[in-house]
Amino acid sequence: MTDSEWDVVVIGGGPAGLAAALMLGRSRRRVLVIDAGSPRNRFAAHMHGVLGNEGVDPADLLVRGRAEVAGYGVQVIEGSVARVNLTGHGVRVEATDGATHEARAVLVATGLTDELPAIPGLAQRWGTTVVHCPYCHGWEVRDRRLGVLLTSPLAIHQAELLRQLSEQVTVFAAGIEVPEATRHRLRARGVRLVDSPVTEIAGDGEAIEAVRTADGDSHAVDALFTAGRPRTHEDFLAHLELARTETPFGSFLAVDQAGKTSNDRIWAAGNITNPMANVPMSIGAGTMAGAALNGALAGWDFDAAVHTDWPEVAPVDFWEERYRGSEWVWSGRVNHSFAEVVATLDAGTALEFGCGEGADAIWLARQGWQVTGVDISPTAIGRATEAARNAGLSPEGVRFVAADLADWSTDDAYDLVTASFLHSPVAFERTSALRKAAGYVRPGGHLLVVSHAAAPPWSERLSDHHHHFLSPAEEVEALALDPAEWTTELAEVRTRPATTPDGQPATLDDTVILLRRAA
Repeated sequence: MTDSEWDVVVIGGGPAGLAAALMLGRSRRRVLVIDAGSPRNRFAAHMHGVLGNEGVDPADLLVRGRAEVAGYGVQVIEGSVARVNLTGHGVRVEATDGATHEARAVLVATGLTDELPAIPGLAQRWGTTVVHCPYCHGWEVRDRRLGVLLTSPLAIHQAELLRQLSEQVTVFAAGIEVPEATRHRLRARGVRLVDSPVTEIAGDGEAIEAVRTADGDSHAVDALFTAGRPRTHEDFLAHLELARTETPFGSFLAVDQAGKTSNDRIWAAGNITNPMANVPMSIGAGTMAGAALNGALAGWDFDAAVHTDWPEVAPVDFWEERYRGSEWVWSGRVNHSFAEVVATLDAGTALEFGCGEGADAIWLARQGWQVTGVDISPTAIGRATEAARNAGLSPEGVRFVAADLADWSTDDAYDLVTASFLHSPVAFERTSALRKAAGYVRPGGHLLVVSHAAAPPWSERLSDHHHHFLSPAEEVEALALDPAEWTTELAEVRTRPATTPDGQPATLDDTVILLRRAA
């Protein structure tokens, strides 16, 4: 299926993401944080205006934050995300390293990058002597020679704030229209204006010796304030067409006061929604979003427990929504237990009941079987047909049929009839379907049934408190096939390799029964 399953995947491990993870972890939610390791403030050596953490290295804050969330069971891994897809029950997060993580919701806190003007000497001093926020950096350069490089009319506000910190403020305004009334306002407080374009930020190392302009002048400046163009990190969400908020700084994800986007499975916090948010504001937004998302999860938990809608949903509607809600539901790999058993049989004709997107059927065809796959979802059958075509298999080798197992019938008989994990959360006569499948086994052929022996121990969502997974003996007994006609060749629990949500090797148990029809 997928490499892991979570209540929430938090994408981004900066202040907002870790704050959200802390609230979720303390609420006993299963949380994974995927962090690319490039926070917006990584260029700065100290944070300011962060109560209780004044002057602390922002990297130290993240180290402590990771340790704190780990204390509540939150898993943090390094990586980045290529795509987030909606599924019938939540989201699937596809990492750039190929791993997939299924969750009930995601919280996006990937922040942004400040794209600076292409002026020599500017980017190399970003976060030291070239800075952006008077509140974050102003005190440290008070009473010194300060410059403001305008990138928009809004940046004039920086000059007004900086004038409180120094009497020596120079505004470099080339390319930005500054009305005469505004110029007069700045000059009235002793602020200088330079209209010639800036060509270079000169100096040794991090120090600024001068700001040079196109007219040949050099302007003495000790620190330069400017605002880059904010570029949010959200390409992996673009195809979902979530609602946006248009601001003078650019376009950002629109969220409500709690951090929910226009899709209730996707939440966001921090600079990805607000470019003005500093560290404490981002922590606050993440805290709010994490707590609110936990509240939403709690509501979903009670909805699922009541099951008020499931009994009334037709199986075809449920499974079609399940498949249509995601690009792919299953992994495309054959089940290990299934393959082990089939490898002991001679190839012939095969029928798969509940074939899904066709992984097992396609594997059978590649082993020389002539296969028919049947599934209730037209979307699943369409994907299976496409996958078989992409694998170079002919319709004579493998074909797929969209039909309700309860209604479908055939006059053909098969050497092998198989059904794997034929479990359903909506009303479904599983035992009747398996008995029907047995009726299509030719004399001398086999019926192979693979099912869950138990839910994955790490998956509360799959562990329906009211569901009982049949043991091998119970599975055979439930079928109640004529013992004079059927021989049980295999009835056991088989263990197969798996991967836990935190990436550790593990095992899962499958109930496997293989019955042979008398010749």
